[in-house]
Amino acid sequence: MGEFEASDGARIAFSDEGAGLPVLCLAGLTRTLADFDYVAPHLPDVRLIRMDYRGRGGSEWTGPDSYTVPREARDAVELLDHLGVAKAAILGTSRGGLNGLFLAATAHDRLLGLCLNDVGPEIERAGLERIFDYVGRNPASATHDALAARLPAVMTGFDDVPDGRWLEDARRHYHETADGLRINYDPALREAFLAAFQGDPADLWPLWQATRDLPVALIRGGNSDLLSAAVAERMQQMRPDLIRADVPGRAHVPWLDEPASLEVLARWLEACSERPQG
Repeated sequence: MGEFEASDGARIAFSDEGAGLPVLCLAGLTRTLADFDYVAPHLPDVRLIRMDYRGRGGSEWTGPDSYTVPREARDAVELLDHLGVAKAAILGTSRGGLNGLFLAATAHDRLLGLCLNDVGPEIERAGLERIFDYVGRNPASATHDALAARLPAVMTGFDDVPDGRWLEDARRHYHETADGLRINYDPALREAFLAAFQGDPADLWPLWQATRDLPVALIRGGNSDLLSAAVAERMQQMRPDLIRADVPGRAHVPWLDEPASLEVLARWLEACSERPQG
């Protein structure tokens, strides 16, 4: 784990492992670089770059006004600058995919391609409301084991989950303390998230159009309540070359180590590797 100083002075934690095609992994809203622990062993021939957004994991808490897609996307570009990486393929899970879409529009020349994990230019209200319920709040469970026992009932839409996966998730995303489980991010993220979704939803389709000449891929949970099948189909119609799979037995979000996910990633990475990296 390393860290660098963003242009506003914030300390941003990151990891940089392996060699080959640079792949910048951008995590979900409340998640950390551990979001990609499950898929990392399946990507041995890439330079896997991961970051904790400000306010999450090992990065500095900088307040709700800075927990925005434009600021997080800027931090991502500044991380690439810090590492001397001219271009990278972006793998974005949920919030990370929104950051990737923003980068396609604002830093297009820094991208080799974009893969979205269960997110798109339209977000279903039901999925947002589920996130409203938990973001910024500590879980009621007192231990990792107790939370893992509850998750199968709470995380509806997930089938054939690998043995021990819920416990692994609990350990990755929550700290166990004498006072119970605690989130590993700034609780003020709740304020920023709720503010971002006040009023009419923004039109994000121009961001999808901004992917134009980039290799693009979409991994969608077959039971997702955040990204509808209809939106995924519209994305496909706009980009007939979209590399896509609906992952059975997964809601929001696939873990990316499912066979269908890995097949999409392999095809997408091959397409990205054919583009000039300089």
